[in-house]
Amino acid sequence: MLTIEKIREGVGKCLVKSGTTYRADQFEIYKNAIAKETNKNAKWVLERLVENAEVAGKRGFPLCDDTGIPHLYLEVGDDLDLPKGWLSAIHEGVAQGLKTMPGRPMAVKGNDIERVEQSVGLSDDPADVLPVPAITKPVPGNRLSVTVLLFGGGPEIRAKTYRVYHKRSIKTVLEEGASWMAAEVKNLGCTPCTIAMGVGRSHTEASMRMVEAMRHGDLRKQSEWERKITDIVNAGKVGPLGLGGDYSVMGTFLKIGPLRASGIRVVCARPCCCVEPRRATVSFDPAGAITFD
Repeated sequence: MLTIEKIREGVGKCLVKSGTTYRADQFEIYKNAIAKETNKNAKWVLERLVENAEVAGKRGFPLCDDTGIPHLYLEVGDDLDLPKGWLSAIHEGVAQGLKTMPGRPMAVKGNDIERVEQSVGLSDDPADVLPVPAITKPVPGNRLSVTVLLFGGGPEIRAKTYRVYHKRSIKTVLEEGASWMAAEVKNLGCTPCTIAMGVGRSHTEASMRMVEAMRHGDLRKQSEWERKITDIVNAGKVGPLGLGGDYSVMGTFLKIGPLRASGIRVVCARPCCCVEPRRATVSFDPAGAITFD
C-alpha cells in the first residue's frame, strides 16, 4: 500500500541519488569524450570528473560543494489514489534527503527584506534550503513519479530568459538562444556543460519547459537541433574548465511547448555545469513498490 511514510522515504533517497551520482548517459558521453579528446589538459579534466563521479556514487558524497537548490517535477497518474498529505510528504522527503546527503547549509534567514539583503546570516540546517514549487503533470496510469533536480548557483548566474523575434524561422529562434550560451559558457568556469533550453509562450512557461527538457533529456539521444546548438557552442573551443579542447558542451536538452500567434517566442537557456543536470526519479505504484531511475 502506498503510504506517506513510503513517499517520504523514497523522495529522501531520490534526492541523495540526484546529488551524489552521474546518470548512465553522463558516464557514457564523458567516457566517449575522453577517448576522442586530443588536448591533453582537457582530457585530464574529463578523466578527473569521471573519477570524482565514481567516488561520489560509491561513497555517497555530493558531486559538488554547491549541493544545489531542489527543483521537483511530478508526474501523477490519472488512476492513482494518493494518501492524504502526499504533497507534504514529498517536501518532508526533500528535507530528509538534504540532511542525509548532506546539503550545504546555505538558506538565508530573515524576512523578505533581510533575505534579499542577507543581513541576518544563514541557517545551519541543510533542510532549510526549501524546494522550488513543483511542476506537476498528469499522466496516464496509476503511478506517482517524483524527479528531483538540483540546480547550482554558477549556471543560474549564466542563464537567460528573453524574447526572440522569430521571423517565422526556428533557425532564428534557436540560433539566438545558442548565441547567448556561446557568450556565457566561457565565463561559467565549471565546463563542460549541458545546455538546457525551453521555448514557450511566456517567461514562466519557457522556464518550465527548460526544466522539462532537463527532466527527460538523454545525452545519448540528440535531435537535429540539439546537435546544432551543441555544435554552435563547441565552436568556441572553451573546453573543460576553460582549458581548450573540443568539449565545451557535452550535449543539449531542448523542449518546445505550445505556442501562440505572436511575433515573438520566449526562450529560456541555461548552461548546466559539469555535474549537471543532477537528476534522479523515484516512482511509486499503488502497492507501495518503489523504483529509482
